[in-house]
Amino acid sequence: MNSGRTVCSQLIEHLPMHFFRDCVRRYDGNRRMRTFSCWDQLLCMIFAQLTYRESLRDIVTCLRSLGPKLYHTGIRGRVSRSTLADANEFRDWRIYADLAAELIRVARDLYRQDRFGVALQQTVYAFDSTTVDLCLSLFPWAQFRRHKSAVKLHTLIDLRGNIPCFVHVSSGRVADVTALDYLPIEAGAFYVMDRGYTDFRRLHAFTEGSAFFILRAKRDLDFARRSYRAVDRTTGLRSDQTIVLCGPKTATLYPDPLRRIGYYAADLDRRFVFLTNNFTLPPLTVAQLYKCRWQVELFFKWIKHYLRIKSFYGTSINAVKTQVWIAVSVYVLVAIVKKRLGLPRSLGEILQILSIGLFEKTPILQAFSQHPDGVDHADFPNQLWLFDL
Repeated sequence: MNSGRTVCSQLIEHLPMHFFRDCVRRYDGNRRMRTFSCWDQLLCMIFAQLTYRESLRDIVTCLRSLGPKLYHTGIRGRVSRSTLADANEFRDWRIYADLAAELIRVARDLYRQDRFGVALQQTVYAFDSTTVDLCLSLFPWAQFRRHKSAVKLHTLIDLRGNIPCFVHVSSGRVADVTALDYLPIEAGAFYVMDRGYTDFRRLHAFTEGSAFFILRAKRDLDFARRSYRAVDRTTGLRSDQTIVLCGPKTATLYPDPLRRIGYYAADLDRRFVFLTNNFTLPPLTVAQLYKCRWQVELFFKWIKHYLRIKSFYGTSINAVKTQVWIAVSVYVLVAIVKKRLGLPRSLGEILQILSIGLFEKTPILQAFSQHPDGVDHADFPNQLWLFDL
């Protein structure tokens, strides 16, 4: 029940505050802290994400204009540009990464029964990366090309709810496939990837971990067919084969059989060839799972549009990782609130409403309720008409 609290304070109460305090103690985040704690830093950065602030000065100016509302929101320390910059620069980014991991765990439990387009009991992940261009003079540690810097966000999302489960931040020069070395492998789960992740030594780790991968095959793949199965060509399927690799290196790196499935997408007028280490799924299901990989591309487009990850408030790698993990926390927090409260609006609509009503004193359910369009003129019988209809 809301008793004059702001929408912001009602949103923040869904954060696991006790867990966050444990994270702060684990990494000694409040060491030498005088007036600006890690909790203050988190709330300021959440405010910046939700209200689309452009810079540290922009954040501080807007926060100071709120006056007493800051205290009731939970920000106890004095907010200044230098203090916030130092916090982003020196406080361990792993504090916020661990907070995001806890929020992700909660969100995945809430969305565990959601459907994503394919009737499958196992967990299905989509893995890809996106590049954020940066200024070379400000981010020399992330040099990408001769005159440009960039960071890559290697992201694994759970297709049930599109929840990001793993994010690895690297410089733009790091090849996408090397991120597989950091990927947690869950037995029985499916990992859907593009052909840029074709590295058979790394892919064999999925087989050894009792997990399954699905990815597009490269055109120059050297293989020999062992057997084939009949397919229904009216569904778009063209082939379903069991193969072994024949290349001088690939045959050693991946000695086990693979499944090669050909599929023609009539809507795109393109033929796709998929590789997988799963031999029990129907071939059409494999093609449908790869089509779901597009959800990770939509996720990247979404967060770049609604969250602040295309420009950063600090230039060090610690500041960049701090901002990325707080942005992920905001995304997952909004997803948790949407599920817990049964909000009918999309995540994008919720963030847009929060950006203008964050400090309104109204029940959070009322803030996101659907209001009728227009004004009922029957309530104003004496209102004069400007134009005759």
